[in-house]
Amino acid sequence: MVETANHNHQPPPSQISQRPPLPLGAARGPLFPPAEQFHQLQFCIHSNPSWPQAIILAFQHFIVMLGTTVMIATMLVPRMGGNPGDKARVIQCLLFTSGVNTLLQALLGTRLPTVMGPSFAYMISVLSTINDFSNGNFATEHERFVHTMRAIQGSLIVSSFINIFIGFSRAWGHFTRLFSPLVIVPVVCLVGLGLFGRGFPQLGNCVEIGLPMLILLVIGQQYLKRIHPNPIAHSIVERFGLLVCIGIVWAFAAILTEAGAYNNVRDQTQRSCRTDRAYLVSSAPWIKIPYPFQWGGPIFRASHLFGTMGAALVSSAESTGAFYAAARLAGATPPPAHVLSRSIGLQGIGQLFDGIFGALVGTTASVENVGLLGLTHIGSRRVVQISTAFMIFFSIFGKFGAFFASIPLPIFAAIYCVLYGIVAAIGVSFIQFTNNNSMRNIYILGLSLFLGISIPQYFVMHTDLMTGHGPVKTNGGWFNDILNTIFSSPPSVALIVGTLLDNTLEAKHTGADRGLPWWVPFQNRKGDSRNEEFYSFPHRFNEYIPTRFLWWEYTPR
Repeated sequence: MVETANHNHQPPPSQISQRPPLPLGAARGPLFPPAEQFHQLQFCIHSNPSWPQAIILAFQHFIVMLGTTVMIATMLVPRMGGNPGDKARVIQCLLFTSGVNTLLQALLGTRLPTVMGPSFAYMISVLSTINDFSNGNFATEHERFVHTMRAIQGSLIVSSFINIFIGFSRAWGHFTRLFSPLVIVPVVCLVGLGLFGRGFPQLGNCVEIGLPMLILLVIGQQYLKRIHPNPIAHSIVERFGLLVCIGIVWAFAAILTEAGAYNNVRDQTQRSCRTDRAYLVSSAPWIKIPYPFQWGGPIFRASHLFGTMGAALVSSAESTGAFYAAARLAGATPPPAHVLSRSIGLQGIGQLFDGIFGALVGTTASVENVGLLGLTHIGSRRVVQISTAFMIFFSIFGKFGAFFASIPLPIFAAIYCVLYGIVAAIGVSFIQFTNNNSMRNIYILGLSLFLGISIPQYFVMHTDLMTGHGPVKTNGGWFNDILNTIFSSPPSVALIVGTLLDNTLEAKHTGADRGLPWWVPFQNRKGDSRNEEFYSFPHRFNEYIPTRFLWWEYTPR
């Protein structure tokens, strides 16, 4: 009777009206709170898999970064007048400088598991340099190639001081203090989405190889691991499935080549599909150690410098976005301002190293390798450090490096479709730390994303790939090169638009909506106790250097 009476009892209408309303959708499913770290990570930045697994994973990082290296050399060296032997040497030099720069960043820079690879941001400036010498009076095409390389060397050496200055002067760190999670969303998104031209459009050059690679990678690396109940088999497929897929499709491409499937097709299809078209193995030396000024003394010409300076700034913006994505995928806190300053400064030193050793372009954080952290769920710093040994080894023993460099580019393009997408999605995940229901935030995010894609697309469509001339055409060639380079980069445009809008539209009264209460402590060296754990120098390095040389480590907010 008492129970029945309780069921029949109704509260007064006044009490019913005073109940707080439930959030929209709360009764239909769970609401997921923000999470600083991914729970699916198997190894974070300072935890390490076993040595055999770490070595295989490091080799996988080497294979992934090799695609961009070969792609840049394939696009530029023939236009410079270089032959397959020159192309093989350029690839060796790019591998060597990438290995050294990656080791510098992993030990003394951001300390994040990021591979430093060749950057597409330098394409316009390099094409402009190539065009200046295209009608020169040279005895042979090889002589034109060497002369162009020397001019590129000079541009890289001088422009490296841009990054050295903005890094070690703390200017870049002060600039990054203007960021908020709302700015990071479009920047990191477009670090991945801005590279869509290297995905399916490149895959389409050889659909019969690229499409099976994409389908096999998705099915084999994602669905197959969910079918097998054994957790050991699950982890093996997840971590090493990419290498297995590359081996299978590469063998399939070799069978098609030997069977004569590409004997009577156009030249472009043969270059994309055949496994023997690059002639890298036959033209590469067995042993060749890259050395300073291997192409000759650098040539300094003012008309070539400014475009490369713009590319250096673009590479800083792109690397910064990649560092934020890598930190999240490695289970680390967002990199503080002083860490970003020293990393950009070291990137400048790395570009100086590129110029001295005669690399074709400068280096930046490799976006595809950042995506690989998410694909394998392993963000170990040690794995990336080991991968530098593969880069340096294969840069010296040219025949072995050329063997892997002969993998058809559509296979790499299929991989990029997955890895760039992961990085873009990581950018989206930062929005959880902001107010998603703020119309101000939606306006800034939408405009930054759209202009970050639309403006570079306009510049790319109106850029002559043969000469490097873009839509900005004034009497000052140096001015043209700088603007054409900066506004051809989606992350750079998103960084400019997002930072400007976020710090001028009601910035003082919307700190909570922008996510600043969560964000600001990470930007101080001592703002969060985990910063020291993730970003301090290795092996008690601070104890051996006077404090006055570590000012970027102890700068208060």
